Amino acid sequence: MKRLMLAAGLAAFTLLAPTTLLAEDCTAAGTVGTGGSAAAGDTSASTVGTGGACATDDGTSASIASGGSAATADGKAKSQTKVTENPNQLKAQSKAQAMDQGTFSKSKTKTRVQGDALENSTRTMSHVPGQKPVIIKTENGVLLPQP
Repeated sequence: MKRLMLAAGLAAFTLLAPTTLLAEDCTAAGTVGTGGSAAAGDTSASTVGTGGACATDDGTSASIASGGSAATADGKAKSQTKVTENPNQLKAQSKAQAMDQGTFSKSKTKTRVQGDALENSTRTMSHVPGQKPVIIKTENGVLLPQP
């Protein structure tokens, strides 16, 4: 049974393996990426996302990755990542949140690669009851140059 699952996993990896492009094949290329962590009390949450695109004479290829994690000593923690694709764009969003009583930490990263535009942002927030929340937002974007 283990061999069957291993063979199925290798077959899926082979089918899903991306086409390899060399850097000199790109007429224009760009990458974006952000990540962040929040921590308060016994809670923490982190997310990260990155996207890239390579324009060639035959079209544009793109990649995207995102992930997150959350932890707490006694409360509840959850994280999720969603990636969507259609012929026009790749999008990914990761969220992570940890709560312990009224103390919480959360982080959210969004990444989008659409045509020659790459966008990425991360927002983190941590809060301890009775104190002002700490919020940090990071954004960046890249437009691929036209040949």
